[in-house]
Amino acid sequence: MPAPALGSLSTKDIAAIRLASCEWLRCLHARDYDSVAKWHTEDAVVMPPQHPAVRGREAIRAWSEHYPRAMQFEFEIEQIEGRVDLAYVRGSYRITYQPQGATEPVEESGKYLEIRKRQPDGSWLLAVDIFNSDY
Repeated sequence: MPAPALGSLSTKDIAAIRLASCEWLRCLHARDYDSVAKWHTEDAVVMPPQHPAVRGREAIRAWSEHYPRAMQFEFEIEQIEGRVDLAYVRGSYRITYQPQGATEPVEESGKYLEIRKRQPDGSWLLAVDIFNSDY
């Protein structure tokens, strides 16, 4: 017997996902790592480039705190698809940061893919996040 079909994302869902992405970025710029972590599910996984997967909200908070501080960070959402309880977001980003010990800032552009889960309160938290540089 096939599983019952779930509805697709509504315009309201898509707007809520876009807002969640903007709020996550606002927290990151503010260096509010507790709030950055709260935009992830308890069992979330972040898969940064050239680094082991970071598993769980507390580990994500600690990892975020040690990631080089962004002097500039912007993203563009290129696609949001999903159903009423699960969505993916695909996009691109551009970041400028100064790694510890570097004499000049580093500019990087890349792409990302997120899987978001709708929570009982209607919010959309990150469950899986992977990103990597274009070079």
